[in-house]
Amino acid sequence: MSEQPTDTGAGPAARTYAAIELDAVRDSVTALVDRAGPAATMAVVKADGYGHGMLPCARAALEAGATWLGTAFLEEALALRAAGITVPVLCWLSTPAENIDAAIEADIDLSASAPWALRRIAEAARRVGRRARVHLKADTGLGRAGATPADWPDLCDDAARLEAEGVLSGYGVWSHLAFADAPGHPTVQTQIGMFREAIDIADKAGLTPVVRHLANSAATLVSPQAHFDLVRPGVSVYGLSPGPEVGPPARFGLRPAMTLVSHAALVKRVPAGTGVSYAHRYTTDHAATLALVPLGYADGVPRSATNRGEVLLGGRRRRIAGTVCMDQFVLDVGDDDVSVGDEVVLFGPGDQGEPTADDWATAAGTINYEIVTRIGARVPRVYR
Repeated sequence: MSEQPTDTGAGPAARTYAAIELDAVRDSVTALVDRAGPAATMAVVKADGYGHGMLPCARAALEAGATWLGTAFLEEALALRAAGITVPVLCWLSTPAENIDAAIEADIDLSASAPWALRRIAEAARRVGRRARVHLKADTGLGRAGATPADWPDLCDDAARLEAEGVLSGYGVWSHLAFADAPGHPTVQTQIGMFREAIDIADKAGLTPVVRHLANSAATLVSPQAHFDLVRPGVSVYGLSPGPEVGPPARFGLRPAMTLVSHAALVKRVPAGTGVSYAHRYTTDHAATLALVPLGYADGVPRSATNRGEVLLGGRRRRIAGTVCMDQFVLDVGDDDVSVGDEVVLFGPGDQGEPTADDWATAAGTINYEIVTRIGARVPRVYR
């Protein structure tokens, strides 16, 4: 995980780097905070800040008005605390084998979807002698984490008993939307209604949650009725739209923060009929210049982008020629004048004609979330 928002020494002279615009993160979070209205904003920084660097982006988000941070795993939440970040942090995914004592000692809010999780949290709270803050998660239709409607009343009753004992606080009630990136989908309103019912059940059990939260990036942007007390934007913190049906980033004042840059490592002339890369999935139909780019699927470039992904080189978009390899891929630049060392931009905001993460997602048959989060540790992050 990236520690400080400083230039690592990578940059134009490096083989490959990911430039992270922290001002873009700040601007995007400012826009999200404005959208949230009276609701507080939790910036989700899991997965090393969606590949952008957890700590620099967490700090930028807090500077822009976020008042909570969200992580998937305990080690992520603990890393925030170790870095001196003191705002509320919610961690929502753990297994019975994990030791959550340290999380409670560090004032990290924890999620519980089942009685075993409540028991584990209560046991840890007794050991460390501190009341744990718990957010009970209801499954309102995503079918992933969360207590089902049949199990929800018992989970609330268990939490109320433990709260009365003084070992935990039922601080939050939350859920997650399945189709928020399709704002007109009927399940959005259905889940909002089910969430309200879950809140009523929690209230009847004697719980008085301080925060009720349901909205992810998409709902933060286009479904204000889902905002409740707290919103949890994730991918939009980094300037990306959560889906084409929601709309492009610029519509909401978002700006993509990551630009992925490499440089040509080899340029050579080949005759017509030359097979390129593994299995010769591309063959030149004329004499052409090939440019080798030292970036591959070990760095996060999808192999499924073979013959489909585009980059910007020499002022023009070029399509990958042949199979994406572990460490490299090839471009057919025709008769254009390209030299070793020339900059190759895989994706960025799109301002200079370069592809965007959305373009790459389309080429690879995936979503922009995956494109940015899969950029690997071999690619240094440079903070601007």
